[in-house]
Amino acid sequence: MNESVPARVVIADDDPDIRALVAIAVKRAGLELVESAADGTAAWHALQTHRPDLAVLDMSMPGLTGLEVCRLARSDDSLDGIHLVLLTAAVDDQSRAAGADAGADDFFVKPFSPRELALALSALMATDN
Repeated sequence: MNESVPARVVIADDDPDIRALVAIAVKRAGLELVESAADGTAAWHALQTHRPDLAVLDMSMPGLTGLEVCRLARSDDSLDGIHLVLLTAAVDDQSRAAGADAGADDFFVKPFSPRELALALSALMATDN
């Protein structure tokens, strides 16, 4: 990835407050927010439209879930190389396993620190350099 061009990010969560916190983390990480979606169907459309480098998805949303969006993204060759991060209120191992099975690169439990999320997003995107 070119250092002068920030990674492009799509975020999706049905809670506007969570979307705002994730947007703060994206900005702190030096990344470019290209779309903020309120449900999984809009998130999938945004991934197809923008072809971002990273998507931060709520695991449980109306329309498509974050897990379903992950699976769709992993099966779409045009999204090869996209990083996927899931957000969830569930802290059990079964939820983590479901996220990993769907192809998520990372997993954050709500509530989360925007600072810690920003650091994790920066680290994840640094793997592309």
